[in-house]
Amino acid sequence: MFPEDLRWPIAGSINRAVEWLVANHGDAFEAAAGGVLFVLVHLEQFLRGLPWWLVVLAVAAAAYHASRRAALSLGLAAAMVLIGVLGLWDMAMQTVALMVVATVLAVAIGLPLGIALSGSRRARALALPVLDAMQTLPSFVYLVPALMLFGLGKVPAIFATVIYAMPPVIRLTDLGIRLVDAEVVEAADAFGASRTQRLFGVQLPLALPTIMAGVNQTTMMALSMVVIASMIGARGLGEQVLLGIQRLDVGAGTEAGIAIVALAIVLDRITQSYGRGGAAARRAAG
Repeated sequence: MFPEDLRWPIAGSINRAVEWLVANHGDAFEAAAGGVLFVLVHLEQFLRGLPWWLVVLAVAAAAYHASRRAALSLGLAAAMVLIGVLGLWDMAMQTVALMVVATVLAVAIGLPLGIALSGSRRARALALPVLDAMQTLPSFVYLVPALMLFGLGKVPAIFATVIYAMPPVIRLTDLGIRLVDAEVVEAADAFGASRTQRLFGVQLPLALPTIMAGVNQTTMMALSMVVIASMIGARGLGEQVLLGIQRLDVGAGTEAGIAIVALAIVLDRITQSYGRGGAAARRAAG
């Protein structure tokens, strides 16, 4: 047995901290939850109200715009049709709505943090262990504080997903900006560019392929977390997987798994193609 004198459990301290947050900042959490829920509900209604063929055409158009490859566009359109053929179209739109809101929030928070880290070695040294911990913790752990702060439903699922999916975009934004050629940055300074002009006119455009890789990874992690978040009330394809497990319904679980894979392929290929397309355009311009 480990010596009693050396034990220092932290569960009680964490519980007291969460209780203090709920007691003293409950109104702020409720306001944030209300805003997120408002956006989510309207986005979900919009996606579920669209004709299925219009969504398929939009996916094909986005794929072609990103890659200029007709074969990829047709393949991704076929993946979306497969989801409908399996009878899971409505659930897939619920999952997409959850994932889009979570991804937008993760990128909106993570991108400025990555930019800030790229300009400060001290901030990077402090943030890297935190990011390591965020990526190492089991995804189920994020459900507990989200559940305590926001209760059951879609809102805690979104906030848990944001925390889980944010590290890649922070890391790769920081990395992409730091990898910009120092001579290019010096040339911008020599021409009298301000810090803001240098960032938005030189560093971010050149770092865009790396940043898009971070967005791609964040999107994939958000999709995987949204599925797990069905355990606390999130609807969509994850709920179908959970029901398949609870009822030992292998067929229903397999159908939902295939739909999730199809959705992941669509999102992955489109975001990857946008990143590669931006890099190719800059090489051609150079």
